[in-house]
Amino acid sequence: MNKGQLIEAVASELGTSRTQAAKAVDAVLRCIQRGVRDSDGVTITGFGTFQKKSRAGRTVRNPATGSPMVLEPSMTVGFRPSQALKDALAETAALPRG
Repeated sequence: MNKGQLIEAVASELGTSRTQAAKAVDAVLRCIQRGVRDSDGVTITGFGTFQKKSRAGRTVRNPATGSPMVLEPSMTVGFRPSQALKDALAETAALPRG
């Protein structure tokens, strides 16, 4: 599912216009971004936790040339799913396909 499909799903779920759903989705994403940037992370009960993570600098190989490259330390975001989300995914995986 991409962002456009998510907006369509939210609009359908709420019985609202696509424009209003897009505003809602954008607002939620902005709040998650700010929460991860400005605090320890964002926890959405029943869904999971987004947390800021430090990635150490390291030396890697350029796949095209094989020469070594140095990657600078950086920040990234990690996501840890809640047990409820894991359980929901396990239920889906257990369904017979066909």
